[in-house]
Amino acid sequence: MVTQKEIQHVAKLMKIELIDPSIYERVDKMLGYFDILDSAGVESEEIIFREIPITNLREDKYIPYNEKLIEKLNHYKGTYVRAPKMV
Repeated sequence: MVTQKEIQHVAKLMKIELIDPSIYERVDKMLGYFDILDSAGVESEEIIFREIPITNLREDKYIPYNEKLIEKLNHYKGTYVRAPKMV
């Protein structure tokens, strides 16, 4: 399917450092799942959805908020918000 060299190349383009050698197996499994999804044959399936007239939607209203919302965040520091680490 995909070679380690190709995975390393894409990782380099994405500026991701690959340290764990099990990454290659996981990427290979993930691509295998995409192959399964591709072969599912759902092109002929009909997507059912309910149309809602625009008159049934609520009207947008502006409600002013006088406080600084960013200062209400738990992990606010200066002009930054601390977010969870992405792995």
